[in-house]
Amino acid sequence: MSRFRNAVLTVALLAAAGVVAAQSNPFPGIGRAATPSEVAKWDIDVRPDFKGLPAGSGSVAKGQDVWEAKCAHCHGVFGESNEVFSPLIGGTTAEDIKNGRVANLKRTDYPGRTTIMKVPTVSTLWDYINRAMPWTNPKTLNTEEVYAVTAFMLNMANIVPDNYVLSDKNIAEVQARMPNRNGMNTAHAMWPGNELGGVKKPDTANKICMKDCTPETKVASFLPDFARNAHGNLQEQNRIVGPQRGADTTRPEPKAGMPVAAAAPVAAAKPANNESKAAIALLNKHSCTACHGVDKKIVGPGFNEIAKKQAGKTDYILSKVKGGGVGVYGQIPMPAQSLPEADAKQIAEWISKGASK
Repeated sequence: MSRFRNAVLTVALLAAAGVVAAQSNPFPGIGRAATPSEVAKWDIDVRPDFKGLPAGSGSVAKGQDVWEAKCAHCHGVFGESNEVFSPLIGGTTAEDIKNGRVANLKRTDYPGRTTIMKVPTVSTLWDYINRAMPWTNPKTLNTEEVYAVTAFMLNMANIVPDNYVLSDKNIAEVQARMPNRNGMNTAHAMWPGNELGGVKKPDTANKICMKDCTPETKVASFLPDFARNAHGNLQEQNRIVGPQRGADTTRPEPKAGMPVAAAAPVAAAKPANNESKAAIALLNKHSCTACHGVDKKIVGPGFNEIAKKQAGKTDYILSKVKGGGVGVYGQIPMPAQSLPEADAKQIAEWISKGASK
């Protein structure tokens, strides 16, 4: 009898093990579980309770140096953001820091809302800078630089003094001085768990429709022909992989009853231009493409536009790269660039020759 009982128990244990294995690998033979080191590379978010914040520190002074080198060309020397991006700093007062609510957010006549007026948690600034900045080369700032840039932003908003060193040890103290720290509502189902006062009730009460459902929505808007090719032929911008080719936006959108014209052939690849590839690699390395496209304006003029106006003027272009300037292509200033002389000269020569891709 005991032998039979042991046999039954063994079979039950094996069956249970099989269920666990099936649950841990829902797609047998496909992929594998991520290793802890692989997960760690993606698990970099920082929560408002500072879970996930790495140990480290950075001073306001260090932050100013990093800001002027990697941030100011898009966000302005003082966070005013020139004419392109929304301002980051401004609109808060000492009274806001004391009360934790920004009074200007309630004013309908206030000219604009800055980031520091709206953001309630300092962890949001740290996390976004760490994950997304600089926008042309994200995740390239080291931990000290992220702390330092965050400290410099807080200093520009008069939240911390000039000699402050922000760290994982004192960031909670800074949170207690955020101008809009009491302007955030956590009584909703957006937060996972109850750590921040979240609720388990969902935000919506949608139900799966089984009968008498709303008829399928018909699209009433359309893309006008004059805007169809505003960013170049989409067909030529798709990789030749798989069935997707993209619409030929050089032609009008076919209307009902119209014969469909044959798609324009995809242009053959141009032979490699090593000189251009090297120059463009330097532009990306030194974050020049944050403000300048090769053939289009972003913050400053496109390199093709500069090449047409300054053809053959290598020395002049080099002086502008190294010394900065304003007024030639608009009123948004370009700060002096601190890239190596050899790199600056190679870029200037490439532009003076036509800035070809």
